[in-house]
Amino acid sequence: MSVLVITGTGTEVGKTVVVAAVAALAAADGRRVAVLKPAQTGIPAGAPGDLAEVVRLAGPVTTRELRRYPEPLAPATAARRAGMPTVRPQDVATAAVELASSHDLVLVEGAGGLLVRFDDAGTTIADAAWALNAPVLVVAHAGLGTLNTTALTAEALLRRGLESVGVVVGRWPGEPDLACRTNLVDLPEAAGAPLLGALPDGAGLLGRDEFLAVAREGLSPWFGGAFDPEEFAAPHLC
Repeated sequence: MSVLVITGTGTEVGKTVVVAAVAALAAADGRRVAVLKPAQTGIPAGAPGDLAEVVRLAGPVTTRELRRYPEPLAPATAARRAGMPTVRPQDVATAAVELASSHDLVLVEGAGGLLVRFDDAGTTIADAAWALNAPVLVVAHAGLGTLNTTALTAEALLRRGLESVGVVVGRWPGEPDLACRTNLVDLPEAAGAPLLGALPDGAGLLGRDEFLAVAREGLSPWFGGAFDPEEFAAPHLC
């Protein structure tokens, strides 16, 4: 795997923190890592965005942002309102391939959910993943409602012929309720793919060394971590 697309089941699921965690583990393992953000919205020019947060948490990985729009909207809407060019899937694929030529791992972070529009033609991060023939990692909420949004995301991936490597809970609460706890069992079925991690809510507030330790504990050996879904779920299902 040289390119991995990371998408969410919606907004505020902890996607950027998961990207940073995957990047941190790969970098700690000596791999050359690049993170590509096709569209950053809701951040004015010159202000630190998601990629700055990834670097703060993961260390000096290579980053590239293709477009930035000031309003916190879907990229297509934000581009139209700002009178700025949209992002095309071929732009994302070209940038990812360029980065892959000099890096061991390229992480492509989508904006919001899988089917958030990049342009008025309706293209999405899913089209970029298809152009790259890249697998997709899904970041999901922990609580009530996540089974539906995760299943819808999985169905959209399947219909487009895209491989879902698994699902990660991006913001595991300190005091999980009944829905959160039982979702640990049901999420893999909804995703049609294994549970590959759960990062604690607030992980993005940590310093770099502590964040690396949390990433190692919270992500699967597939990423270089130590997360075991059965061991993680066991104390929550008593």
